[in-house]
Amino acid sequence: MNDINESVQKYYGETLSKTEDLKTNACCTLEASPTHIMKALSNVHDEVQAKYYGCGLTIPSKLEGLHVLDLGSGRDCYIAAQLVGNHGSITGIDMTKEQLAVANEYINYHADKFGYSNVKFLEGNIEKLDELSLEEKSFDLIISNCVINLATDKEKVLKDSYALLKTGGEMYFSDVYSSKRIPKELQEDQVLWGECLSGALYWNDFENISKKVGFADPRIVEIKEITVNNKELEVKVGDIKFYSITYRLFKTCCLESSQENYGQAVKYLGGIEESPLAFVFDESYTFKKNVNVAVDGNTFRMLKGSRYKENFEFFGDFSNHRGLFNPKTQIDVFAKVKSSSSGCC
Repeated sequence: MNDINESVQKYYGETLSKTEDLKTNACCTLEASPTHIMKALSNVHDEVQAKYYGCGLTIPSKLEGLHVLDLGSGRDCYIAAQLVGNHGSITGIDMTKEQLAVANEYINYHADKFGYSNVKFLEGNIEKLDELSLEEKSFDLIISNCVINLATDKEKVLKDSYALLKTGGEMYFSDVYSSKRIPKELQEDQVLWGECLSGALYWNDFENISKKVGFADPRIVEIKEITVNNKELEVKVGDIKFYSITYRLFKTCCLESSQENYGQAVKYLGGIEESPLAFVFDESYTFKKNVNVAVDGNTFRMLKGSRYKENFEFFGDFSNHRGLFNPKTQIDVFAKVKSSSSGCC
């Protein structure tokens, strides 16, 4: 484990100095950011932006006043800082001194830009969150952008994250996943590990680990296939496919291992600034304003137990179980993925 950690620190501290130094497009966001994210990004210092190595969009909606933990110390911290406002807070964790140095250098710059100071950074390994000065059940939201795949003990990261979240809190993050388990010889390739490929979890292993630590029903928000765009590395990985996936995991009581049908429905009432007419919850649910939508019991509980509660009207209870919510449409989501060869934005 120490060898991998040292390799990652060297790769992100010395080998890479800016986004353009990456050898693949795995650690590159493949889709355009929403308008409110782009507006916030325009206030982030250029040097912080230059050291961006993310693979997705990791900032959900309705952040005002939230206390957020970022498993990283990059530009997303300063984007989220603007969205939580002066009543919220951002704590970034990073083990790479060079990344932390840049993040800390511009704390005062961004405080002046925003008109308030609500960001702090801690040096630490995300596999040892329980050893840092972080209080259990103290965060509303945990975000991460292409960082967890660099950890060797991913179960520990998720377990500690679950403990740090408040009840009703959420872990919302993007990472790289594989179509099958990565062979040991590829796991030992330092370049592939640094490029977020050989540390990628097989997606089904990830979902099982999530359920094991308490996140009973992982939800995919966005999924895109990654094209490595490096002939030499493509030969090494062979027929393994890689995906950039954004997941949202809720710390919600009483979630079931499958999506069950209780005849329930919800209606989106609006009120989320970023989603005035429709709210995208995950790849299965987009709620249009003032339209009743049938939902499974887990979705009902997630919405009712989270910060989104006041934005919905809820219909039904758990007294009448009807079986699986939609058994005929339990399809492999990866079969629907369209390959994207887009580069960094």
